[in-house]
Amino acid sequence: MTTVRLSAQQAEVVEHRDGALLVIAGPGSGKTRVLTERVRRLLSNPQEHFKVLALTFTNKAANEMKERLKDLSDLNHRSSVCTLHSFCLNMLSERGKLVGVDDPSIFEQYKDRKQVLITATENDPLLSAELDQLYSPKEKGRRIDQWLQGISWTKAHPITGTLNQSDLDRRVIEAYDSGLRVSNAFDFDDLLLLSFKLLSSYPQIADFYRRLYRYVCIDEAQDLNEAQYCVLKALCGEEFTNVLMVGDPNQSIFGFNTSSPDYMWQFEKEFHARRVELTENFRSSEAVVKVARSLEPKYLVAAQLPIRGAATVLAGSNEADEARLVVDELVRLMRTGHNDIEGVISASNCAILGRTRYALLAVEIELQKRQIPFYKRFSSNHENESDVLEDFQLALRVMANPKDRLHLLALSTRWNTGELIGTLPTSTDEVVGVIADMAIQSGSGESDAVLRAIRAVAQERERLDLMPGIEVLRSYADGMPEKDRLEVYEDAAVFAGEWDLYLRSDSSSHTISSFMSSRALGATQQVSRGGVALLTVHSAKGLEFDVVFIAGMAQGIFPDYRSIGHPKEMAEEVRNAFVAVTRARRLLYMTFPKVRIMPWGDEKTQTPSQFIVNSGIS
Repeated sequence: MTTVRLSAQQAEVVEHRDGALLVIAGPGSGKTRVLTERVRRLLSNPQEHFKVLALTFTNKAANEMKERLKDLSDLNHRSSVCTLHSFCLNMLSERGKLVGVDDPSIFEQYKDRKQVLITATENDPLLSAELDQLYSPKEKGRRIDQWLQGISWTKAHPITGTLNQSDLDRRVIEAYDSGLRVSNAFDFDDLLLLSFKLLSSYPQIADFYRRLYRYVCIDEAQDLNEAQYCVLKALCGEEFTNVLMVGDPNQSIFGFNTSSPDYMWQFEKEFHARRVELTENFRSSEAVVKVARSLEPKYLVAAQLPIRGAATVLAGSNEADEARLVVDELVRLMRTGHNDIEGVISASNCAILGRTRYALLAVEIELQKRQIPFYKRFSSNHENESDVLEDFQLALRVMANPKDRLHLLALSTRWNTGELIGTLPTSTDEVVGVIADMAIQSGSGESDAVLRAIRAVAQERERLDLMPGIEVLRSYADGMPEKDRLEVYEDAAVFAGEWDLYLRSDSSSHTISSFMSSRALGATQQVSRGGVALLTVHSAKGLEFDVVFIAGMAQGIFPDYRSIGHPKEMAEEVRNAFVAVTRARRLLYMTFPKVRIMPWGDEKTQTPSQFIVNSGIS
């Protein structure tokens, strides 16, 4: 069994046995180590027959825990380590018929959910009349967006969400849900809402899981929202208290998704949890910790690495010059190294963060120009740049769920084949037949390539394999111009990597439906494919690098101008900056352009972010 050295603070958590425990764990305090070693300690006696449920908020955290515990031969039999959404999906897939769920298909993309609502309102006379009162398509689009946001907010608040709900609000939600169910589809919010309904309406199912799992561990507790906390409460019932919750209020940056650290304190009160604070920092240099404390003065570090490190400000004359300064420094570090970083500084040791993806556009261009390898991660799922891979994945969605009229219509629209006529396909063979008819009608080389790829997948009846389809698309790309060909190669490489990760997952039976659900949940996304990481602050959460650049740190960009003068929003911007800064292990660079070209072409003078000014770094 692997032996891991623990500090006194960490050992207190790992050795804890029964009863609720709330752990406040700051950046670099060994949160993942504590969670992992607690699971290991609980499972150390092979004579005890129980399972441990470890719930995370990111697939990266779940995969890291599994990797650290891989020496436990019976890990998969005695524990479940997964994201909360994955746990809910598995539970609904196995027992969801009681709440109307049967082999669920996940509509994770905003554009898909918006189209479902648009179609639903068109088919509802009252909602259609409500939209007709608006004068322009732009106003109608904004109203649809508002309704969709209201639906998500209501589902995320299963207790308080309906308290002040109007008849119109209820009708909008009913129309939207009916539209999803026509395609046998559910959204992310449904996974939590329906899991809560299942556990609370059928106590015997909750009791089954309580008997199955004697201990529950929850990571990133500061990111809980009402629906997630309700699932936990329904799972635990009145008596079960063997729950460990780990989080850091200073890293709560998903308020736009209704998360709040308040549920940590609610848990502490309702579960009578003992509180333990991990105040050591085993990750960041003195310079990085100093900047972090300028953002959150209450961030106390009882012990930290005796490494000085560095924090530096770079000011470019404009965005292109800012990008040049960033890449110049990156190249210098990779060439000469740094005294506080052992060994060679490689591209994969470095990350460039932006408050949004738009802050990274000029940097991406500069990296491409200098042929420095990099990868992008701006959201939970990869966004295809090539049309042929996007069409292939639309076709796979319909193969996975023949009732999925939305994506079949989307494919028909992209191929310009007119309206779909007749009944929906009910089997894989019928799906291939419908796509064949559409491809013939389209007559394009792209649609023919997608059809050949789908047929290649459908022929693998003995053992599901999507790679023959990918090879068809790669061969098709060989005849394309270089830019288009490289886009297909890149998308195909990402897809192949996702498929490989899925095949190595714990799933006992591999199906297209299961694979597409895993993709929707981000479970197949590769954290890194080599090179410099270009990340938004939100997608960087949970990661760490020797060298971190935070680009676009001008006032009004980071913090966002909409947060200035609004205490609640500004507090979240401060936490965003805290997360960004503490991704750095040794060297931190905060950069900004003195002049920015606005979308309408005007130049706008920029001032350094208040986060730079308050840090005291010149």
